[in-house]
Amino acid sequence: MALIKDVFSDDWLDRLSRAFDAPQLQQDFKQGDWEELAFKQRVRRISASLGPYLPSEFDGAATTLERLAPDFTGLAGIVFPDYIEHAGDDWDRALLALERLTPFSTSEFAVRRFLLEDQDRFLQQARVWSMSDDEHVRRLASEGTRPRLPWGQAIPALIADPRPVLPLLDALAADHSLYVRKSVANHLNDITKTHPELVIERLNQLGNNPQTDWVLRHASRTLLKQGHPDVLQAFGLVTRGTVTVDDLTVTPSLPIGGELTFTFALTTTEAQVLRIEYAIDYVKQRKTSRKVFRISERLVRERETFTKRQSFRNLTTRVHYPGTHHVTILINGQAYKTATFEVTGEE
Repeated sequence: MALIKDVFSDDWLDRLSRAFDAPQLQQDFKQGDWEELAFKQRVRRISASLGPYLPSEFDGAATTLERLAPDFTGLAGIVFPDYIEHAGDDWDRALLALERLTPFSTSEFAVRRFLLEDQDRFLQQARVWSMSDDEHVRRLASEGTRPRLPWGQAIPALIADPRPVLPLLDALAADHSLYVRKSVANHLNDITKTHPELVIERLNQLGNNPQTDWVLRHASRTLLKQGHPDVLQAFGLVTRGTVTVDDLTVTPSLPIGGELTFTFALTTTEAQVLRIEYAIDYVKQRKTSRKVFRISERLVRERETFTKRQSFRNLTTRVHYPGTHHVTILINGQAYKTATFEVTGEE
């Protein structure tokens, strides 16, 4: 399986060396421990290696990278914003460079240095970006200020108090670009983890704009998985009549690397839209950890049977341990039926 760090292939590194007319760059990139370096470490190695081959004056270096960026698009192209992040000694010129570079890759990680240095000044610039004609730049205003951006530096001040960035997100919530709206939704979902009330109070906007409705729904996914009653009610997920879950059967035992299969029947006395989920209480080294998975959210009439499968292969994001696990069927955030199953050692 290809690793994300392999975006820096020999061919890509060769093209970059030729763009700088510096064949020796390949050696600079791949010196010593190259094979052991993780993705972000490789980004740093490459961007640092470019320094001696760029103009010594920052403005000239930034101009060179802006000229080359269209030939190095995609994820690997973040080496150019990374250079700006570390070498930028002129605040305004650095942010202009990051604005110009982001359409070809992304500057969402590089801008965070400036946000951490001077939040008020950076948010002024982000507001300007939010009005750009370029969707990539508008997205940068949201993605670059996310308090918990994956792979990015956390922003402790905005984790503690996200209110300074809310006017920016409100302005972008109805953006015509799905690319931008996804960023706004992810940003708001980050906020729900520490300040759910700030997102819940925005649910009164539902029904005003289909673009904003989509953002608020996607932003509420963590709260929906948590079965937050106010959020369920806002989306009309209030159970009517009598709903029952029965005939829950599960694979009684499976090895790590195997697959859990379970089946259950859902009966409702009133036709209604139901959010149908299941939770697995995973055994960990010291305690159990619950994860909720969505099955469906749709109109259910009378009785239906559901069958689901869940892989127990080890992943980088989830390591499995032997022991007694539980699977629970959730309807509109409420637990209805639980069954146990055993996970044994690896196959």
